[in-house]
Amino acid sequence: MEQKGVYEQVGVAMTSRSYAEYEKMFMLQTENLMGKRVLDVAGGASSFTVEARQLGIFSEAVDPLYEKSAEAIAEHGLQEIELVAAKMEKLVDVYDWTYYGSVDKHKAGRVKGLKQFVNDFSSKDAASRYHAACLPSLPFAEASFDLVLCSHFLFLYEEQFDYAFHRAAVKELLRACKPGGEVRIYPLLNFRQVEYSKLSELINELTNEGCLVQKREARLPFLPNSHQYLCIIKHPSA
Repeated sequence: MEQKGVYEQVGVAMTSRSYAEYEKMFMLQTENLMGKRVLDVAGGASSFTVEARQLGIFSEAVDPLYEKSAEAIAEHGLQEIELVAAKMEKLVDVYDWTYYGSVDKHKAGRVKGLKQFVNDFSSKDAASRYHAACLPSLPFAEASFDLVLCSHFLFLYEEQFDYAFHRAAVKELLRACKPGGEVRIYPLLNFRQVEYSKLSELINELTNEGCLVQKREARLPFLPNSHQYLCIIKHPSA
């Protein structure tokens, strides 16, 4: 049964968010990331990686989507964008449109991001930065990245992925992160727009293992209560 005011999602959505959105979700400071290695996990068709690399950030992305061809991703992406816009039209009063402005402007931004991604994904050296894999097993050596990001996947799909998956997934993000580096996850909510029910348990477990875990303020007002991201700092001696 459809819940009034709740975004209905079956399966895992593909998205095409921009670098500017990531800046606000994760409070990124571009000048501090130049020359650093950054990983976007479950990145979908976001333009974050291509835009970040243009700014001098060594960004890579991982998603099972990358097994598909650029043409297949483009086709699927446009279908997804239309579907999302239709859902949002029914929930206009639920969201804060301060950043996006309107459903049409939100849609235009997604189309732009998708085109940037597809163009980059079509290049000859795309395999060096786009990796086809999924959590909780990533194809990277331990301690490879200065910063690991995960947007709109962990926590959000609480009804589809249990706590064991979340725990294993976060530990894999930490494995790929350098000692002293950070893992950042946004938002802290599920699709019912409430905080992930096992978040305190996860934070306690990570803290007991030597991580510094903090809820930090984000600046992408859109989903109700989506004003925070989770920052996990890997212990320097880990």
